[in-house]
Amino acid sequence: MEIIADTIQFNLKKDTAAAIGKFDGIHIGHRRLLEEIISRREKGLAACVFTFDPSPTVFFGGNDGKELTTREEKRLLFERMGVDILIEFPLNRETAAMPPEAFAGDILAGQMNACFLAAGKDLSFGAGGAGNAALLQKLGPGLGFEVMTIDKVCLEGREISSTLVRSEVETGRMESAGRLLGMPYMVAGEVVRGNRVGRRLGFPTINIIPPAQKLLPPNGVYFSRVCVGGRMYRAITNVGYKPTVAQERILGVESYLYDFQQDVYGKSAEVFLLSFHRPERHFGSVEALREQLRKDIAAGLAR
Repeated sequence: MEIIADTIQFNLKKDTAAAIGKFDGIHIGHRRLLEEIISRREKGLAACVFTFDPSPTVFFGGNDGKELTTREEKRLLFERMGVDILIEFPLNRETAAMPPEAFAGDILAGQMNACFLAAGKDLSFGAGGAGNAALLQKLGPGLGFEVMTIDKVCLEGREISSTLVRSEVETGRMESAGRLLGMPYMVAGEVVRGNRVGRRLGFPTINIIPPAQKLLPPNGVYFSRVCVGGRMYRAITNVGYKPTVAQERILGVESYLYDFQQDVYGKSAEVFLLSFHRPERHFGSVEALREQLRKDIAAGLAR
Protein backbone atom coordinates (compact mmCIF):
# COMPACT_ATOMS: atom_id res chain seq x y z
CA MET A 1 0.00 0.00 0.00
CA GLU A 2 1.30 3.44 -0.94
CA ILE A 3 1.09 6.00 1.88
CA ILE A 4 1.07 9.74 1.23
CA ALA A 5 1.49 11.67 4.47
CA ASP A 6 2.63 15.04 5.81
CA THR A 7 2.27 16.82 2.49
CA ILE A 8 -0.40 18.46 0.37
CA GLN A 9 1.83 18.28 -2.71
CA PHE A 10 1.10 15.00 -4.48
CA ASN A 11 -0.23 13.84 -7.84
CA LEU A 12 -1.57 10.34 -8.35
CA LYS A 13 -0.85 8.84 -11.73
CA LYS A 14 -3.71 6.31 -11.70
CA ASP A 15 -7.43 7.00 -11.79
CA THR A 16 -8.89 6.31 -8.38
CA ALA A 17 -11.98 5.21 -6.52
CA ALA A 18 -11.76 7.01 -3.21
CA ALA A 19 -13.46 6.80 0.17
CA ILE A 20 -13.44 10.01 2.21
CA GLY A 21 -13.88 10.22 5.97
CA LYS A 22 -12.37 10.41 9.44
CA PHE A 23 -12.23 6.61 9.81
CA ASP A 24 -11.89 6.72 13.58
CA GLY A 25 -12.37 3.11 14.64
CA ILE A 26 -12.95 1.77 11.11
CA HIS A 27 -16.36 0.38 12.09
CA ILE A 28 -18.73 -1.59 9.88
CA GLY A 29 -20.15 1.62 8.41
CA HIS A 30 -16.65 2.54 7.24
CA ARG A 31 -16.19 -0.98 5.92
CA ARG A 32 -19.20 -0.43 3.69
CA LEU A 33 -17.40 2.51 2.06
CA LEU A 34 -14.25 0.46 1.62
CA GLU A 35 -16.16 -2.38 -0.04
CA GLU A 36 -17.43 0.08 -2.64
CA ILE A 37 -14.03 1.45 -3.61
CA ILE A 38 -12.31 -1.93 -3.60
CA SER A 39 -15.00 -3.32 -5.92
CA ARG A 40 -14.07 -0.58 -8.44
CA ARG A 41 -10.63 -2.14 -8.88
CA GLU A 42 -12.34 -4.44 -11.38
CA LYS A 43 -12.84 -1.33 -13.53
CA GLY A 44 -9.15 -0.46 -13.37
CA LEU A 45 -9.39 2.12 -10.58
CA ALA A 46 -6.97 2.19 -7.67
CA ALA A 47 -8.68 1.87 -4.27
CA CYS A 48 -7.81 5.04 -2.36
CA VAL A 49 -8.66 6.21 1.16
CA PHE A 50 -8.57 9.94 1.87
CA THR A 51 -8.50 10.94 5.52
CA PHE A 52 -7.25 13.84 7.59
CA ASP A 53 -4.36 13.90 10.04
CA PRO A 54 -5.08 14.88 12.72
CA SER A 55 -8.76 14.07 12.49
CA PRO A 56 -11.13 17.07 12.39
CA THR A 57 -12.51 16.04 15.80
CA VAL A 58 -9.05 16.27 17.35
CA PHE A 59 -8.02 19.39 15.41
CA PHE A 60 -11.13 21.35 16.37
CA GLY A 61 -11.06 20.12 19.98
CA GLY A 62 -14.16 17.97 19.78
CA ASN A 63 -12.91 15.36 22.27
CA ASP A 64 -10.03 14.60 24.61
CA GLY A 65 -7.74 13.70 21.74
CA LYS A 66 -8.04 9.96 22.34
CA GLU A 67 -8.32 7.83 19.20
CA LEU A 68 -10.10 4.54 18.68
CA THR A 69 -7.55 3.74 15.98
CA THR A 70 -4.07 5.23 15.90
CA ARG A 71 -2.36 6.24 12.68
CA GLU A 72 -0.25 3.06 12.73
CA GLU A 73 -3.30 0.87 13.37
CA LYS A 74 -5.21 2.49 10.52
CA ARG A 75 -2.34 1.82 8.15
CA LEU A 76 -2.23 -1.81 9.21
CA LEU A 77 -5.97 -2.34 8.79
CA PHE A 78 -6.32 -0.46 5.49
CA GLU A 79 -3.52 -2.50 3.94
CA ARG A 80 -5.12 -5.75 5.09
CA MET A 81 -8.44 -4.68 3.63
CA GLY A 82 -6.91 -4.22 0.18
CA VAL A 83 -6.51 -0.45 -0.05
CA ASP A 84 -3.95 0.58 -2.70
CA ILE A 85 -3.31 4.20 -1.64
CA LEU A 86 -3.77 5.91 1.71
CA ILE A 87 -3.71 9.71 1.83
CA GLU A 88 -3.27 11.23 5.28
CA PHE A 89 -4.00 14.83 4.35
CA PRO A 90 -2.51 17.36 6.79
CA LEU A 91 -5.20 19.30 8.61
CA ASN A 92 -3.98 22.71 9.71
CA ARG A 93 -5.22 26.31 9.65
CA GLU A 94 -4.46 26.68 5.95
CA THR A 95 -6.03 23.45 4.74
CA ALA A 96 -9.01 23.79 7.09
CA ALA A 97 -9.77 27.16 5.50
CA MET A 98 -9.78 25.80 1.94
CA PRO A 99 -13.06 26.55 0.14
CA PRO A 100 -14.95 23.28 -0.45
CA GLU A 101 -15.18 23.90 -4.21
CA ALA A 102 -11.40 24.31 -4.40
CA PHE A 103 -10.90 21.16 -2.35
CA ALA A 104 -13.16 19.18 -4.69
CA GLY A 105 -11.59 20.58 -7.87
CA ASP A 106 -7.92 20.89 -6.93
CA ILE A 107 -7.46 17.95 -4.57
CA LEU A 108 -10.10 15.33 -5.39
CA ALA A 109 -10.32 15.80 -9.15
CA GLY A 110 -6.92 17.32 -9.82
CA GLN A 111 -4.34 15.67 -7.58
CA MET A 112 -6.23 12.42 -6.86
CA ASN A 113 -7.65 11.73 -10.32
CA ALA A 114 -10.87 10.64 -8.62
CA CYS A 115 -13.37 8.96 -10.91
CA PHE A 116 -15.53 7.57 -8.11
CA LEU A 117 -16.08 8.84 -4.55
CA ALA A 118 -17.79 7.05 -1.66
CA ALA A 119 -18.77 9.01 1.44
CA GLY A 120 -21.24 9.00 4.28
CA LYS A 121 -24.18 11.37 4.10
CA ASP A 122 -22.78 13.22 7.13
CA LEU A 123 -19.53 14.12 5.35
CA SER A 124 -18.27 17.68 5.88
CA PHE A 125 -15.16 19.35 4.50
CA GLY A 126 -13.75 22.73 3.56
CA ALA A 127 -13.91 26.07 5.33
CA GLY A 128 -16.46 26.05 8.11
CA GLY A 129 -17.46 22.50 7.19
CA ALA A 130 -19.50 24.01 4.34
CA GLY A 131 -18.72 21.15 1.96
CA ASN A 132 -20.92 18.06 2.13
CA ALA A 133 -21.95 15.00 0.15
CA ALA A 134 -24.68 16.95 -1.65
CA LEU A 135 -22.12 19.49 -2.89
CA LEU A 136 -19.87 16.70 -4.17
CA GLN A 137 -22.80 15.23 -6.10
CA LYS A 138 -23.52 18.64 -7.59
CA LEU A 139 -19.89 19.23 -8.60
CA GLY A 140 -19.14 15.66 -9.68
CA PRO A 141 -20.36 15.72 -13.29
CA GLY A 142 -18.31 18.82 -14.09
CA LEU A 143 -15.21 17.49 -12.37
CA GLY A 144 -15.39 14.01 -13.83
CA PHE A 145 -16.27 11.89 -10.83
CA GLU A 146 -19.28 9.86 -9.71
CA VAL A 147 -20.39 10.16 -6.09
CA MET A 148 -22.06 7.46 -3.99
CA THR A 149 -23.37 8.41 -0.57
CA ILE A 150 -23.85 5.67 2.01
CA ASP A 151 -26.62 5.74 4.59
CA LYS A 152 -25.79 5.14 8.24
CA VAL A 153 -25.47 1.42 8.94
CA CYS A 154 -27.63 0.18 11.82
CA LEU A 155 -26.97 -2.73 14.14
CA GLU A 156 -29.31 -3.95 16.85
CA GLY A 157 -31.49 -0.89 16.33
CA ARG A 158 -28.64 1.63 16.71
CA GLU A 159 -26.93 3.80 14.12
CA ILE A 160 -23.25 2.91 14.05
CA SER A 161 -20.86 5.79 14.62
CA SER A 162 -17.42 6.33 16.07
CA THR A 163 -19.10 8.08 19.00
CA LEU A 164 -21.10 4.93 19.77
CA VAL A 165 -18.02 2.70 19.50
CA ARG A 166 -16.12 5.09 21.77
CA SER A 167 -18.87 4.86 24.39
CA GLU A 168 -18.76 1.06 24.37
CA VAL A 169 -14.98 0.99 24.75
CA GLU A 170 -14.95 3.61 27.50
CA THR A 171 -17.39 1.53 29.54
CA GLY A 172 -15.68 -1.80 28.89
CA ARG A 173 -18.43 -3.32 26.75
CA MET A 174 -15.95 -5.01 24.46
CA GLU A 175 -18.32 -7.57 22.94
CA SER A 176 -20.58 -4.76 21.75
CA ALA A 177 -17.62 -2.70 20.52
CA GLY A 178 -16.41 -5.72 18.54
CA ARG A 179 -19.79 -6.15 16.84
CA LEU A 180 -19.82 -2.47 15.84
CA LEU A 181 -16.27 -2.63 14.52
CA GLY A 182 -16.68 -5.95 12.73
CA MET A 183 -13.66 -7.23 14.69
CA PRO A 184 -12.48 -7.17 18.32
CA TYR A 185 -11.08 -3.90 19.60
CA MET A 186 -7.37 -3.82 18.85
CA VAL A 187 -4.32 -2.37 20.57
CA ALA A 188 -1.21 -2.67 18.40
CA GLY A 189 2.38 -1.84 19.21
CA GLU A 190 5.91 -3.03 19.77
CA VAL A 191 6.63 -5.60 22.46
CA VAL A 192 8.79 -3.90 25.10
CA ARG A 193 10.69 -5.21 28.10
CA GLY A 194 8.70 -5.06 31.31
CA ASN A 195 9.89 -5.61 34.86
CA ARG A 196 9.75 -9.41 34.38
CA VAL A 197 7.46 -9.83 37.38
CA GLY A 198 5.17 -12.11 35.39
CA ARG A 199 8.09 -14.38 34.58
CA ARG A 200 9.13 -14.51 38.25
CA LEU A 201 5.56 -15.38 39.19
CA GLY A 202 5.61 -18.26 36.71
CA PHE A 203 3.40 -16.49 34.14
CA PRO A 204 5.62 -14.81 31.50
CA THR A 205 3.88 -12.02 29.63
CA ILE A 206 4.41 -9.62 26.74
CA ASN A 207 4.05 -5.87 27.23
CA ILE A 208 2.89 -3.08 24.94
CA ILE A 209 2.96 0.60 25.91
CA PRO A 210 0.24 2.21 23.76
CA PRO A 211 0.71 5.79 22.55
CA ALA A 212 -0.83 8.41 24.81
CA GLN A 213 -3.57 9.18 22.27
CA LYS A 214 -4.87 5.58 22.13
CA LEU A 215 -8.28 5.14 23.75
CA LEU A 216 -8.18 2.24 26.22
CA PRO A 217 -11.06 0.59 28.07
CA PRO A 218 -11.29 0.74 31.87
CA ASN A 219 -8.33 -0.71 33.72
CA GLY A 220 -8.80 -4.39 34.34
CA VAL A 221 -8.31 -7.90 33.06
CA TYR A 222 -9.75 -8.93 29.69
CA PHE A 223 -10.09 -12.18 27.79
CA SER A 224 -8.20 -11.62 24.57
CA ARG A 225 -6.38 -12.89 21.50
CA VAL A 226 -2.87 -11.78 20.60
CA CYS A 227 -1.26 -11.90 17.16
CA VAL A 228 2.53 -11.96 17.21
CA GLY A 229 5.04 -13.44 14.82
CA GLY A 230 2.27 -14.12 12.31
CA ARG A 231 0.32 -16.39 14.66
CA MET A 232 -2.77 -15.87 16.80
CA TYR A 233 -2.78 -17.01 20.43
CA ARG A 234 -5.44 -17.22 23.10
CA ALA A 235 -4.54 -14.82 25.88
CA ILE A 236 -5.60 -12.93 28.96
CA THR A 237 -4.67 -9.24 29.12
CA ASN A 238 -4.30 -6.65 31.85
CA VAL A 239 -4.91 -3.02 30.94
CA GLY A 240 -3.57 -0.70 33.60
CA TYR A 241 -0.74 0.13 35.97
CA LYS A 242 -0.05 -3.24 37.72
CA PRO A 243 -0.67 -1.73 41.18
CA THR A 244 0.65 -4.68 43.21
CA VAL A 245 4.12 -4.85 41.66
CA ALA A 246 4.83 -1.68 39.63
CA GLN A 247 6.54 1.31 41.17
CA GLU A 248 6.16 3.55 38.12
CA ARG A 249 2.68 4.53 36.92
CA ILE A 250 3.01 3.58 33.26
CA LEU A 251 -0.24 2.66 31.56
CA GLY A 252 0.38 -0.57 29.70
CA VAL A 253 -1.22 -3.57 28.05
CA GLU A 254 0.25 -6.81 29.40
CA SER A 255 -0.79 -10.20 28.04
CA TYR A 256 -0.26 -13.80 29.09
CA LEU A 257 -0.35 -16.01 25.98
CA TYR A 258 -1.37 -19.64 26.31
CA ASP A 259 1.11 -22.17 24.90
CA PHE A 260 3.71 -19.52 24.15
CA GLN A 261 7.38 -19.37 25.18
CA GLN A 262 9.08 -17.23 22.52
CA ASP A 263 11.26 -14.15 22.89
CA VAL A 264 9.47 -11.47 20.88
CA TYR A 265 10.97 -8.25 22.28
CA GLY A 266 11.01 -5.58 19.60
CA LYS A 267 8.45 -7.34 17.42
CA SER A 268 5.03 -6.00 16.55
CA ALA A 269 1.99 -7.44 18.31
CA GLU A 270 -1.74 -6.90 18.11
CA VAL A 271 -3.89 -7.42 21.18
CA PHE A 272 -7.60 -8.02 20.54
CA LEU A 273 -9.74 -7.40 23.62
CA LEU A 274 -12.73 -9.75 23.55
CA SER A 275 -14.50 -9.24 26.87
CA PHE A 276 -14.06 -7.81 30.35
CA HIS A 277 -13.15 -10.29 33.10
CA ARG A 278 -12.51 -8.29 36.27
CA PRO A 279 -11.34 -4.83 37.38
CA GLU A 280 -7.73 -4.11 38.18
CA ARG A 281 -7.04 -4.24 41.92
CA HIS A 282 -4.23 -4.10 44.45
CA PHE A 283 -3.34 -7.35 46.22
CA GLY A 284 -1.89 -7.51 49.68
CA SER A 285 0.97 -9.77 48.64
CA VAL A 286 2.69 -11.17 45.59
CA GLU A 287 1.40 -14.61 46.56
CA ALA A 288 -2.18 -13.34 46.54
CA LEU A 289 -1.54 -11.89 43.07
CA ARG A 290 -0.10 -15.22 41.91
CA GLU A 291 -3.19 -17.06 43.11
CA GLN A 292 -5.49 -14.61 41.33
CA LEU A 293 -3.46 -15.00 38.12
CA ARG A 294 -3.96 -18.76 38.32
CA LYS A 295 -7.73 -18.20 38.57
CA ASP A 296 -7.71 -15.69 35.70
CA ILE A 297 -5.78 -18.06 33.44
CA ALA A 298 -8.09 -20.96 34.31
CA ALA A 299 -11.11 -18.76 33.53
CA GLY A 300 -9.64 -17.96 30.14
CA LEU A 301 -9.09 -21.64 29.39
CA ALA A 302 -12.69 -22.43 30.29
CA ARG A 303 -14.14 -19.95 27.76
